[in-house]
Amino acid sequence: MSDCRVTYVGHATTVVELDGVRLLTDPVLRARVAHLRRTTASASPDQPDAVLISHGHYDHLDRPSLRQLARKTTIVLPRGLGRVVKSLAFPDVREVVEGDEVNVGDVVVRATHADHGSWSPGRSPASLGYAILGSMRIYFAGDTDIFEGMAGLVPDLDLALIPIWGWGPSLGPGHLDPLRAAEALTLLRPRVAIPIHWGSLRPIHKSSRAKFLSEPAAAFSALAREHAPETEVRVLQPGESTQI
Repeated sequence: MSDCRVTYVGHATTVVELDGVRLLTDPVLRARVAHLRRTTASASPDQPDAVLISHGHYDHLDRPSLRQLARKTTIVLPRGLGRVVKSLAFPDVREVVEGDEVNVGDVVVRATHADHGSWSPGRSPASLGYAILGSMRIYFAGDTDIFEGMAGLVPDLDLALIPIWGWGPSLGPGHLDPLRAAEALTLLRPRVAIPIHWGSLRPIHKSSRAKFLSEPAAAFSALAREHAPETEVRVLQPGESTQI
């Protein structure tokens, strides 16, 4: 049986269960965040051992979502963002920069580069991805575009959690669209890729049937078959899980 189970909660929120450790990425668990509304039900994943936060944008660092978690949870986030969660009284907050490592049970979490401006009022400009290293090797990209050094970033990569879109009909700099995400696979060379950052958040003035909510996943799958046929793409709907 696989030692790894992954659940796509929605947007950049995933649950990675590896070697007895449960990690929650960029938790956005509410029905609405700022001007964004979930297209699926609010989420309530099992309590994690640690949370990995990639950057300070409100669709990735949501304090009301963090309030739903047990205070014993370890919070890992870019240096400079600790002050944003200070009022939540988590005793174990780890601020990291590229290359730093945090041990969570039998798993090592390593902060990696990301090419994504994350300025928000009162928040740090830092953005990170994370390599999750145990009996399998997993890369959570957070928000990023392709960057120098992406090739071989995590050698012998088993799984890439790769963003393929955003929360609206258009994308700004620092994001991957389906084509750029497929090209990223040629650099990362994962055995399996799960597309994230699609299909779950929309601006309140956009329909829940808007094409940008459904089309990116199909486009990414087709482009990945063309550009990176050696990578198995598994498309999970929000709430679905898979064993790796």
